Amino acid sequence: MEKQTSKIVINLSETNSFINQIVYELRHIHIQKDRAKFRNNLEKFGILAAYEVSKSLNYSAEEVQTSLGSTFIETIDDSIVLLSILRAGIPLQYGVLKLMDQAETGFIAAYRKEKPDGSFDIKMDYITCPNLNNKVVIFTDSMLATGSSLDNAMKMIENYGTPKEIHLISVIASEYAIDQVRRLYPAIKIWVGAIDEELTAKSYIVPGLGDAGDLAYGEKLQG
Repeated sequence: MEKQTSKIVINLSETNSFINQIVYELRHIHIQKDRAKFRNNLEKFGILAAYEVSKSLNYSAEEVQTSLGSTFIETIDDSIVLLSILRAGIPLQYGVLKLMDQAETGFIAAYRKEKPDGSFDIKMDYITCPNLNNKVVIFTDSMLATGSSLDNAMKMIENYGTPKEIHLISVIASEYAIDQVRRLYPAIKIWVGAIDEELTAKSYIVPGLGDAGDLAYGEKLQG
């Protein structure tokens, strides 16, 4: 069956849907203080984004038997692996997994190592991942600020096989990160709830929504 989406960057807010309401609540300085609601909104975004991603997957007709007869339905052919970039990617991944509930899963640990001047480096030191050969990989990372986390994640999965396709689901991305990912990995398809123009010198997206990991799970201490 012909795929419905050929664009490489899909800004999901360009077409009005309930995704707009979710992004509004995730950004809202007062609503986002409710930690449970924030996580739930990330999960809902994951469900809706996964539905959009599903339109671009490969399908073939499969016969199904009912109590009254049989018919043919187009079902997904692809084997799917969901890779979450921790921490804030977890509720997003859980939402995708609710829809794509037979997918395999993996996890990549990433965190910002703060420097005295307020800048930071991206540290990634853990991965658990299934075989990726000829599978559709869907990364979940709530904020795509610089693209560094995805770049490091792509390097970390090199020893796990060659995926058939790679998708990235993010709530908010900076224009800079979009350009970086397209330059480094032009085949990756990006699904995003909003694209913001400004990226500060300390690599925070503006207006963004803040630190998604802290909003979802509480502030972290630097070790």
